[in-house]
Amino acid sequence: MPSAPDPGLARLAAAVLMPGFRGDRLPDWLARAIEAGLGGVCLFAPNVGAGLPALTAALHGIRADVMVASDEEGGEVTRLEAATGSSWPGHAALGRVDDLDATTRVAAAIGAQSRRAGIDLVLAPDADVTSNPDNPVIGLRSFGTDPGLVARHTAAFVAGLQGSGVAACAKHFPGHGDTHTDSHLGLPVIDVDVATLRRRDLPPFAAAVAAGVRAVMTAHVVVPALDVVPATLSPTVLRLLRADLGFDGVVVSDAVDMRAISAGAGRGPGAARALAAGVDLVCIGNPSHPAAYDDGAAYREVHGAVIGAVASGELPVARLEEAQRRIGEMAAWVRAHDGASQSAGAATGAGAVQGTGAVQGTGAAGPAGDAAYGLALDVARRALESHGVTRLAAPGALHVVDLRGAPTMAAGPRPSGVVAGLRASRPRMTVHAIADAEGPALDRALCAADGSPLVAVTSSPHRFPEVAALLAQLLASRPDAVIVATGLPDPRDRLGEHWVRTWGDSLPAGEAAAEALIG
Repeated sequence: MPSAPDPGLARLAAAVLMPGFRGDRLPDWLARAIEAGLGGVCLFAPNVGAGLPALTAALHGIRADVMVASDEEGGEVTRLEAATGSSWPGHAALGRVDDLDATTRVAAAIGAQSRRAGIDLVLAPDADVTSNPDNPVIGLRSFGTDPGLVARHTAAFVAGLQGSGVAACAKHFPGHGDTHTDSHLGLPVIDVDVATLRRRDLPPFAAAVAAGVRAVMTAHVVVPALDVVPATLSPTVLRLLRADLGFDGVVVSDAVDMRAISAGAGRGPGAARALAAGVDLVCIGNPSHPAAYDDGAAYREVHGAVIGAVASGELPVARLEEAQRRIGEMAAWVRAHDGASQSAGAATGAGAVQGTGAVQGTGAAGPAGDAAYGLALDVARRALESHGVTRLAAPGALHVVDLRGAPTMAAGPRPSGVVAGLRASRPRMTVHAIADAEGPALDRALCAADGSPLVAVTSSPHRFPEVAALLAQLLASRPDAVIVATGLPDPRDRLGEHWVRTWGDSLPAGEAAAEALIG
């Protein structure tokens, strides 16, 4: 029977891990892990319910310095508002408007909302430059295609978040914008030379470091010009962050349950290798999505692998001690800035947070008269573009065909802000959700909509051939239909003669679209 690990080593190994968990209540195994020195906990959408404030209070009640993290980018990626849609414009809309003050203020509102919900570490901004239009996982999550624009908005977002008292985490180093593969599903390769990487992908991370970002997240991507292993496992890539960019904060791994790591190195060995390479805090992942697994068993597997790597000599104890120090410094920074969220909330007018994390309000979206939501709506209005006649007929029945396609793995399932905005403005509305390749369902929707205004909501149809085919069928039957496209512009998309582009599917984007179509 193997002997129990040294208690000091077991605590040190726990200090560098950040698991997720299933459900919206604190499981016993997680409470014990926090008591035993766990570094952090990552919240995902299934963890967010009416009891969220009590849940995060319980986590901090076990140990005040445990870091509670969540992905709160605004727009497509939110955990606090996954049930309703985000109250804040995403990065693409902010980049299109290109108003740095607006980006800072939106980030400050997200930070204040997160802090009130008990979040210490917001896993944002996304500092990736969109250089591949077929990227399956970044897209709207990026501020844009120009490195300079992405760099200045990354810095502004960091300033806004951290001014609200939460630590920010720029991601995904050294850049995830030029990939054809989603690292949730496979291992992406970015085959560019180092000069291109330095010119195109690194400036936003340099700007984040210069802005004082407390954390940087690694990408599970291989850059052959730098190393043959994923950046998360590469000392060479992480030295680039430390030595060349001068970053001395916390390096956080992307989730090691993603197939880019779990299908190759393995979840446990991958975590140990990431720590040896220079990662400080290993995110284990979301045990509820896409396929549920045993959260406690996954944690024990990774924790045991880290201890085993120390015992075998693959992972120096000094490396864990260095990581623990950095995580402790970030936790101390958050505690020292704990009051900042109150002043930031007052300065931005950020709305109150419901138990689910959603912003309280009236109508389709944010709180009436709320200054922060007013800013979000202003950004959405300025980002919106339209073509042709988009104003719908006088009040009456409205039919909406939902052709958004499957959500990305990063965003997960979520309601459409555009559909919510239209419903609030035109209560007599029927929504027809059409899954991929469901031609008969579209036929039925077109029949039901005969004689009534018709709107189709889509994202980026060229990414889903079945959706593009259904959209073409719809336009052939109803050339008067108005298409609301929430994705990035692409010449391959055929949107007909009447369309609106929202640059995202958040609640303010939906309200701005409803104004354009209905008034």
